[in-house]
Amino acid sequence: MSTVIRVKANINGFPVEVDHGTTILEAAQKVQVKIPTLCKHADLAPSAGCGICIVKAKGNRKMLRACCTPIEEGMDIVTHDPDIVQTRRTVLELILSNHPTDCLVCGRNNDCELQKICAEFGIRDDRFERLLPNIPVDKSTGTIILEPKKCIKCGRCIDVCQNMQDVWALSFIDRGFETRISPAGDIKLAESPCVRCGQCSAHCPTGAICENDETQKVWSMLQDPANHCVVQIAPAVRVAVGEGFGYPVGTNLTKKLYALLRRLGFEAVFDTNFGADLTIMEEGTEFVERFVHKKGPLPLITSCCPAWVDYLEKYYGDMISLFSSAKSPHEMVGAMAKTYYAQKKNIDPAKIKVISIMPCTAKKYEITRAKEMASSGFQDVDVSLTTRELIRMIKQAGIDFKKLPDEDADLMLGDYAGAGTIFGATGGVMEAALRTAYFAITNENLQDVNFTAVRGLQGVKETTVNVKGTEVKIAVAHGLKNVKFVMDKVREAVLNNQPVPYHFIEVMACPGGCVGGGGQPYMVNDEIRKQRAKGLYDEDAGLERRCSHENPYVQQLYREFLEKPLSHKAHELLHTTYKSRPLYTK
Repeated sequence: MSTVIRVKANINGFPVEVDHGTTILEAAQKVQVKIPTLCKHADLAPSAGCGICIVKAKGNRKMLRACCTPIEEGMDIVTHDPDIVQTRRTVLELILSNHPTDCLVCGRNNDCELQKICAEFGIRDDRFERLLPNIPVDKSTGTIILEPKKCIKCGRCIDVCQNMQDVWALSFIDRGFETRISPAGDIKLAESPCVRCGQCSAHCPTGAICENDETQKVWSMLQDPANHCVVQIAPAVRVAVGEGFGYPVGTNLTKKLYALLRRLGFEAVFDTNFGADLTIMEEGTEFVERFVHKKGPLPLITSCCPAWVDYLEKYYGDMISLFSSAKSPHEMVGAMAKTYYAQKKNIDPAKIKVISIMPCTAKKYEITRAKEMASSGFQDVDVSLTTRELIRMIKQAGIDFKKLPDEDADLMLGDYAGAGTIFGATGGVMEAALRTAYFAITNENLQDVNFTAVRGLQGVKETTVNVKGTEVKIAVAHGLKNVKFVMDKVREAVLNNQPVPYHFIEVMACPGGCVGGGGQPYMVNDEIRKQRAKGLYDEDAGLERRCSHENPYVQQLYREFLEKPLSHKAHELLHTTYKSRPLYTK
């Protein structure tokens, strides 16, 4: 058994004892000292790029960068004195000399790390001549907007794109003062391998990368009396939106959100959790058809995540046959809103506008896949907003969110089981599918529906589930670098004509799953991901019905409209197709 080496030191006169290898920045937090940073993010290895976190160590003539310097035995650290503060101030002033001051029209206004730290340092004047780069804005993806002139060259987005997601759509190009972020070859982002996951925007400290804001489009729809506007909220939104209003991380605000959305003017309030239950009925049945009845290749791979779909088509086009054809939950709700709901309520589907509130930037791309996502005869979902966009809409509307009463969804497409709500966390889709697949195979409900082996933030989770003597090998991967590991194992087995290592695979492009989605509130880390996921699992545990096949409104939908899972009508409305696409386009 290895012994953990402990290190004792002093920070601003306070004794601190930490594990060997702990950085000065981390050690300072133990004694309630906040060292400012701009380039450091909890998800990423330190780059020491910004120089804001400099400190002094007694006996050392150099200033040290706290984010990447391990604290050593006997160190006497000073984190704040007039020299240090002035140096930090000068660094900020130099950054500002190459940064626009159009904060009022920036997507990160009032939520920008650079803006906040400059306010803390009381910077009011331009001490250096302002030299702004003349670089055009890139809006080519329609999902995220790249505005390189606002980049402070911290490198976070590149680290995320290359090392966390293994997509390599972004890089630094040129040198010196001309250095800037761009896709390699200085092409448009839409022409690059970008999968629109939005993790670059979620980790950017400024407005250099933001989601494409479509709130005004939704306001216009709501204000047009010719429209019948309906809305749905994704599982992960309900446990993150409260962060914009001072709620503790992970607070589940489902019923308050229903009330809020009606106040905004929506005619009907649905829930993507209903779509998740519907997805499980289709995808779970699809798995049983392949696994039990041998009607298709294995493993079956989930298809709820549009960034993952984009990644699959670009990097694993040879494995499309393994992909579930089931649409994502919000697309299913959109299709049902413009067919089943329209018929039940006698509403012209051309007048129905479906707005999805998602934790995701890639959903903005998914809804534009016109041929695949217009099975109702219309575009199934008209607008997809991120959690961040919803927070802004709430604030614009002047509604006192905290004082709103609890309300229920419109149950026709809004009721859900616990299985639907856990879709928002990594492992949740797999757990929900296994609950219903077990029933489909055995005609019995599980006594214990909790599959804890697929929960948590381990990048790849592999386990075997025993279904009455039959072993089902499963894998759960989140974060595209981890996904690549799993997919390469499957590809190797297929190419070498060997047994595949899994029967069922769940994939989420974003670390932590949708709770850590690219459209969620900023400054996410693993602790925040855990708290958001806990909010979903707690709701699941407290619900009477925890399996998708027990949802009475899903059962009614099949009786009245879809007939049964994988019926011709279900295939027509709830399933889609994929195609292999090149990494780079022109």
